[in-house]
Amino acid sequence: MTRFPPSPSGLRQQTPFVLFWLMRLAGTMGYQMLALVIAWQIYQLTDSALDLGLVGLIQFVPAVVLTLVVGHAADRYDRRLIIRGAQTIYVLTALMITAALLSHRLNRDLLFVAVFVIGCARAFELPTASALVPALVPPRVITRAVGAWTSANQVAVICGPALGGLLYAVSPVIVSIACVIFFTAAFCFISLVRVSGPAPAREPPTFTSVLAGFGYIRHRQRLLGVVTLDLFVVLLGGVTALLPIFARDILMVGPIGLGLLRAAPAVGALTTAVVLSRFPVERHIGRKMFMVVAIYGIAIVVFGLSAWFPLSLAALAAAGAADAVSVVIRFSLVQIETPDAMRGRVSAINYLFVGSSNTLGDFESGTVAALLGAVPSVLIGGIGSLVVATAWMLMFPDLRRIDRFEPADKHHEA
Repeated sequence: MTRFPPSPSGLRQQTPFVLFWLMRLAGTMGYQMLALVIAWQIYQLTDSALDLGLVGLIQFVPAVVLTLVVGHAADRYDRRLIIRGAQTIYVLTALMITAALLSHRLNRDLLFVAVFVIGCARAFELPTASALVPALVPPRVITRAVGAWTSANQVAVICGPALGGLLYAVSPVIVSIACVIFFTAAFCFISLVRVSGPAPAREPPTFTSVLAGFGYIRHRQRLLGVVTLDLFVVLLGGVTALLPIFARDILMVGPIGLGLLRAAPAVGALTTAVVLSRFPVERHIGRKMFMVVAIYGIAIVVFGLSAWFPLSLAALAAAGAADAVSVVIRFSLVQIETPDAMRGRVSAINYLFVGSSNTLGDFESGTVAALLGAVPSVLIGGIGSLVVATAWMLMFPDLRRIDRFEPADKHHEA
């Protein structure tokens, strides 16, 4: 395990974590801005809700195919190098889109190729970054680091789409160039991160070791309930893929409005993260998690019914706030209850569920919208989220009864 020298408890004194936080901020800024360009361009080129949904399906494929490889790599090799490789791919993809925009050769197929390449890189980056967090801070501040790591993401999800929408109104080329700059900055920040302690053990990549993460989660009902709850709630309740439709055809607010819609959930999430940094969730964790999942489903229903832009923004912000609490609880449970030697594989499986819920959820919402319309798709998803939350409370009673964050060996697994 990593040994930390005596240091102040404040996260700002943990230099490796500060650099990692800046990497997360810059990389997510670039990703959010590039996602806005891709989504708007696809809808402009095709006018197809199904094509918007296909963006999610294309990202879902590498998340599933690469999960076992990613998890083993994250436990076997230097996690910083894996993240650097992903940032390099992001830079090259943004350069490709910039060149296509400048030459007026951007088309649907090229955008789908870019989405697939980005999906492959994110399949490696996200679970690896999650597994790296506990190695950058002393154990006593892991939960605070989780909140700060989440806040970096939310700041970027707010600023990235908002800035991207404003720049897009001037020129989409400016947005793609800005993405190159942000991804390059992220590469530099992760390159400066230093981690003390022994190198990860490089056990041979046997079939058993690769599948060990599945076995670890399967035998721990709390972890199984946590990761599957997120899978089904966001699979049904995700609305990101449909935001171009709401921005252009329902709310009629254009690309700037699209940027604000994409940023709204993060505004709520960041506000919640600030509150949680001062008043962390410490008691009745299980009940609070299910409560915020219910709030999320209700907020999605309100968004689907709204035809007034301010109310739509407020509903998305409420959904983001509720999801932020759920994210902190779920991520903390996964990291605290998983030994470092297993974190890469468990984080990869967790990312498979989380990433699948977002990307496959985009495909689901796009497909339903193509058949029934955007509004019915959102309403079905919001109501479905409420149904799943109720079902999981009954199926995983031990999850509902969680009171405090405790290591796995301090509680009895159902």
